[in-house]
Amino acid sequence: MEFYEKLPTDLLVAFYYEIMKNIEKGILTKNMYVEIGFIISVASQRGIELSKPSDFEQILFEKSFGDFVQVSQ
Repeated sequence: MEFYEKLPTDLLVAFYYEIMKNIEKGILTKNMYVEIGFIISVASQRGIELSKPSDFEQILFEKSFGDFVQVSQ
């Protein structure tokens, strides 16, 4: 997250739109949802509201559960 905190706001928002565009096209991995979460968090701290992908919570839950299952085995 530190990386995104150092970015100027216009570049942070540009990253957001680029990642969102690629998520919508289906060409990014589920790990990119974590990155979009970091960007949204930093933008929020700067007073900028960015929307989450519609399946954001579901994907992060699936990713977290998958990571948990891998660690448990």
